[in-house]
Amino acid sequence: MAEKVLVVGGGGREHALAWKLAQSEQIQQVLVAPGNAGTANCGKISNSEVSVSNHAILAQFCKDHHVGLVVVGPEVPLAAGIVDDLTAAGVPCFGPSAKAAQLEASKSFSKAFMERHGIPTARYGSFTDPEEACKYIRTADFPALVVKASGLAAGKGVIVARDPEEACQAVMDIMKDRAFGAAGDTVVVEELLEGEEVSCLCFSDGSSVSPMPPAQDHKRLQDGDLGPNTGGMGAYCPTPQVSQELLQQIKETVLQKTVDGMKEEGAPYVGVLYAGLMLTKQGPKVLEFNCRFGDPECQVILPLLKSDLYEVILNTMNGRLASSAPVWHQDSSAVTVVMASEGYPGSYKKGVQITGLSQVQDSGLQVFHAGTALKDGSVVSSGGRVLTVTAVKPSLEAALKAANQGVAAVGFPGAVYRRDIGHRAIAHLNQHRGLTYKDSGVDIAAGNRLVDMIKPLAKATSRAGCNAELGGFAGLFDLKAAGFVDPILVSGTDGVGTKLKIAQACGQHGGLGQDLVAMCVNDVLAQGAEPLFFLDYFSCGRLDVNVAASVIGGIAKACEMAGCALLGGETAEMPGVYAAGEYDLAGFCVGAVEREALLPRLGDIAEGDMLIGLASSGVHSNGFSLVRKVLERAGLSYSSPAPFGKTGQTVGEVLLTPTKIYSRPLLPILRSGAVKAYAHITGGGLLENIPRVLPSELAVDLDASRWSVPSVFSWLHKEGNLSEEEMARTFNCGLGAVLVVSPLDAQRVLRQLQAQEEAWIVGSLAHKQPGGEPVVVRNLKHSLLKEGPASIEEEAVVGENDGCHGDNGTPQKKTRVGVLISGTGTNLQALIEHAKRPSSSAEIVVVISNRPGVQGLKRASLAGIQTRVVDHKLYGSRAEFDGTIDRVLEEFGVELVCLAGFMRILTGPFVKKWNGKLLNIHPSLLPSFKGVNAQKQALQAGVRVAGCTVHFVAEEVDAGAIIVQEAVPVLSGDTEESLSDRIREAEHRAFPAAMELVASGAVRLAEDGHIEWKLKS
Repeated sequence: MAEKVLVVGGGGREHALAWKLAQSEQIQQVLVAPGNAGTANCGKISNSEVSVSNHAILAQFCKDHHVGLVVVGPEVPLAAGIVDDLTAAGVPCFGPSAKAAQLEASKSFSKAFMERHGIPTARYGSFTDPEEACKYIRTADFPALVVKASGLAAGKGVIVARDPEEACQAVMDIMKDRAFGAAGDTVVVEELLEGEEVSCLCFSDGSSVSPMPPAQDHKRLQDGDLGPNTGGMGAYCPTPQVSQELLQQIKETVLQKTVDGMKEEGAPYVGVLYAGLMLTKQGPKVLEFNCRFGDPECQVILPLLKSDLYEVILNTMNGRLASSAPVWHQDSSAVTVVMASEGYPGSYKKGVQITGLSQVQDSGLQVFHAGTALKDGSVVSSGGRVLTVTAVKPSLEAALKAANQGVAAVGFPGAVYRRDIGHRAIAHLNQHRGLTYKDSGVDIAAGNRLVDMIKPLAKATSRAGCNAELGGFAGLFDLKAAGFVDPILVSGTDGVGTKLKIAQACGQHGGLGQDLVAMCVNDVLAQGAEPLFFLDYFSCGRLDVNVAASVIGGIAKACEMAGCALLGGETAEMPGVYAAGEYDLAGFCVGAVEREALLPRLGDIAEGDMLIGLASSGVHSNGFSLVRKVLERAGLSYSSPAPFGKTGQTVGEVLLTPTKIYSRPLLPILRSGAVKAYAHITGGGLLENIPRVLPSELAVDLDASRWSVPSVFSWLHKEGNLSEEEMARTFNCGLGAVLVVSPLDAQRVLRQLQAQEEAWIVGSLAHKQPGGEPVVVRNLKHSLLKEGPASIEEEAVVGENDGCHGDNGTPQKKTRVGVLISGTGTNLQALIEHAKRPSSSAEIVVVISNRPGVQGLKRASLAGIQTRVVDHKLYGSRAEFDGTIDRVLEEFGVELVCLAGFMRILTGPFVKKWNGKLLNIHPSLLPSFKGVNAQKQALQAGVRVAGCTVHFVAEEVDAGAIIVQEAVPVLSGDTEESLSDRIREAEHRAFPAAMELVASGAVRLAEDGHIEWKLKS
């Protein structure tokens, strides 16, 4: 069963913990208390307002909400005994007990502990009297210049003085002026150690330790380690200064010794142990212990963890580290750069708006929020350290460059950040090793692994004339063995255009292989040639073997479909040319045709010849720059439910439908001699491609009503306001290829094609008049609009357009809409898509869910709509719950409320207040089949027509005045599931239509409870 996990804390460390935990397939939901803007409704992750300081309330919350694990981020709750209290209440909690957490909570205890157990550390003294401390500073026979508040001081209680006078002043500030409050009742004065400072963390199960890759924090505010001390301005991992041998020494002399000592003293240490170390000439010495992940070290360590963090935590809590050690990514470096508020670590302004975060994440970087909050749908600053930008790259230099580029792309006025994170490591590397080709970004080993992976795929494409063996300098093809007598070679080359961008954004790469092969093979067919062999060119900035194998695997599969051999190719790794995650493709196809069969046969083509069109699978691989522009205008993302294509598909899935390959069905017909010319409908659409294979004196007469135009083209035409000419010149509009045949052969060829492909007679050739167009496409607009009886939604939009402007042409103010949900929000998505239209009278300003973490909240966030969670389980009565909903609606100035799968019955006072402003949808034709299981009731009653109803909400369930209904026929053999699916499609039309009618003022609820229609003038 999938688990719920609660992360305690609200900083960058906690965002990183939640991010890593959410990657586990075993975890259903990650709650973060209190969290920040980055953890608010982000996939599996959402914030919780539960109190974490009252451990009894927190334990009860975890039980009520089935939270199976609590992970504690900061040190204060650990020192306060949160692990002890939750564990005693039966709630599993990850972290050390309060007694074990003394290693951090009391520096005085920590130093005495290290002394007792022979753990190397700086010489020190512990004092409760400031005068005694200053005497120690002045008389010690070593530089006693490090002054520490013994208690917890949020990582800021350490002062490294330049001389004894400054050290004594620090003692006075801490002990007399109470700079750190009670944390400074005791001070520790330490020897100033010299060397390189590193952070070595480990998981500990109470007996065994498992080290993490060592990291290095940067405490000073400014580049070059200048400026005041901070909580940390950045970190990198791993540190090259710590060799494997040195890490093993640290494990044995520090980490394992500490865990053994705690166990011996009756306080077994279970959790994350952090040792801050100085690498001195005498060996590593402990500066301090922390009892949790560091911040910002956590933001560079967890991205390098290959194992499932949830499983690692369970193994740690259950004493299984020795047999199940975590696995880490090798040959990668992580850098995180902290962006802080202007004025930090002193006073600073809050509420500064931050922009550009989604673009940074789209570039392959990870942004971890710390001091951020949401305000009116925007991310604003709410703390000193505001966020961190983390990059993971093959080298430290590349990671730092990427992280700095990410920081520069964030819009955060006045932000303070360093640009030299990892400078000591880079200097160390430059001093200790020479460059390799891999250092420049080219990984020959990865390229060799790719070749090994694709060799068997290429081998499977072998055919007569070629054995498709990869690895030579060149490929060979034997034309005679392939059966040719007097051949002419035909070559073609192409790419897949900006369809690449969509595939890369969606992470779906396999279909591009078929696109690439199809674009080249279909061109070669235009000469009547049989495709013989194919070569590919794959170029990238950094080779991702899995992505490249997916693409080239798709190429090999498509070559089999086309009947040609994958004879070879080139994989080019070019650092600096392409952004992270980007690559480009090119393909090359060579075919052959017997001399007498070469196409087009221009001398045979005549007026009156018929045109046969073969169906495309959609947009194919041309026009995607325009497609992406239309999507941007429509406000749709690739993950949005597609307003075209099959039900349930996303926009990205429909657009990535592979290009059809026509060689198998066409070659036998081409060889028969019945085809005079073949045009591949590629870039240039219908208008420019067909004339390429015709004599100049002939013109093309196409009738678009004769073929099926896929719905994606209808949507592009309408949403992009594209002209008929633009459509016909840019897209294939449903025809992937066009054949020219004589009238006598037309029906026979059509029947042969229709045995394997969808095909139609789509037009004919005519004499071209002087000055006339070479291609005329009749009825294209009619086919694109699919003119006929208007749907409910179309009628609503027409009515709204009739009255949306005053005499001065000023658009009417939009009605502010709030949507209440409980689950996936499929109806919500339909409402969002409609409200995005410029012509809509509705503006959705907030989506409220009574359940945290549901898919509908994510849909709203992706659409840029504010969300709120009002968890009904946290309220003592329905009235209290409804009152909170009402206050949120008032806060956003909501004028109309839509219930989209909202699974709570609203109280009478709420319904009365929102009378005439509250809409619901029910899956039946009311007043029939009220209540639950409406589809089941319809099937049991044996009705032949079901449907859906949008109505005003009244106090009686499903009894309000009806606004819109749409009928759905009940088919023989219908099940509840199949009927529900079709009714749901109708709901996606009816609900937006009803919302539009009410929002535009075309419909309102009269005082007598009946519908009142606004008459058009």
